Amino acid sequence: MTDHPRDTGPQRDAPVDTLDSDLAIRAETAEKAIAGRTPAQLARARLGRDKITMGVLTVVVLAVVVAVVAPLLSRLGVLDPNSFHGELIDPNTGGLPKSGTPGGMSLSHPLGLEPGTGRDVLSRILLGMTFSMIVSLSATVISIVGGTALGVVAGFRGGKSDFFITRFIDMMLSFPQTLMLLALSGMFIQRLTSLGVPAGNPSNGLYIILVLGIFAIPYIARIIRGQVLSLREREFIEAARSLGARNGRIYVKELVPNLWAPILVYFTLLLPVNVSAEATLSFLGVGIQPPTPTLGNILKYSVNYAPADFTFFFYPALTIAVLVISFSLLGDGLRDAFDPKAGR
Repeated sequence: MTDHPRDTGPQRDAPVDTLDSDLAIRAETAEKAIAGRTPAQLARARLGRDKITMGVLTVVVLAVVVAVVAPLLSRLGVLDPNSFHGELIDPNTGGLPKSGTPGGMSLSHPLGLEPGTGRDVLSRILLGMTFSMIVSLSATVISIVGGTALGVVAGFRGGKSDFFITRFIDMMLSFPQTLMLLALSGMFIQRLTSLGVPAGNPSNGLYIILVLGIFAIPYIARIIRGQVLSLREREFIEAARSLGARNGRIYVKELVPNLWAPILVYFTLLLPVNVSAEATLSFLGVGIQPPTPTLGNILKYSVNYAPADFTFFFYPALTIAVLVISFSLLGDGLRDAFDPKAGR
């Protein structure tokens, strides 16, 4: 009897290949899904999910663009911050605009006219944002650079360097900032003028920048010092030391790159403080004076007409409030994104 070959069923080569292909695809997909992400990528992902932070980021970017573009628009004649429109002012009402709309608002002057002078309010507020942002940004940069330098040196070197820098920080914190600004303004502005700084608004503005920047250095230095105290014991610092790296190289190449996240966060938190401080000092008469507009001196002038023309007082106050709140919320959002375990 002839043996017949056993029926082994249909060939399974093709299905096995397909199965192997599916497994390979699934493995590749799983590998991509669990691929590690850098802290910056994680922070961007958290920011993308934070709708409030993304909203205020849009406001901040718009404010910065306006502050940059406003001087150019003023030169081109699009903004007209210093032209007087006396024909639109009624002297019989104490200098209020003649128009029956609130504040004299019209298509030509969307936010109305400045009482007493007839200058365009919108143009002055937009250009005032430029000078307020210049003062605030410059003071913030001084604070961040000076505070980071002191904090890195004190935290890394320790010993006598840490002792003397910490005592200097404590001494700076003991001075009342606002009172010092007001009390020393005349003497220091005269000193700046004697050093060659033009008198008037250039010396006043430089004085505000220097004092706001210097008085905020201790706060940044204490924060950075605490960060460096934990970083200096890390393995990469020990590796740099074992390779013979000097302190200066460790500061610049190892420590500062690991501090950029808190520096960025506190930069956005300090900037609105300086915006409001500039407005406060201009309101008190220390700082940039008219006709050069800042948000502070516009608000100071508007107080005189607040009962009769509330809109003129409302718009600069609203601009300051929006800037301060937006930068503050952006700083909070960045802090949560870079350090989600830290409470507000």
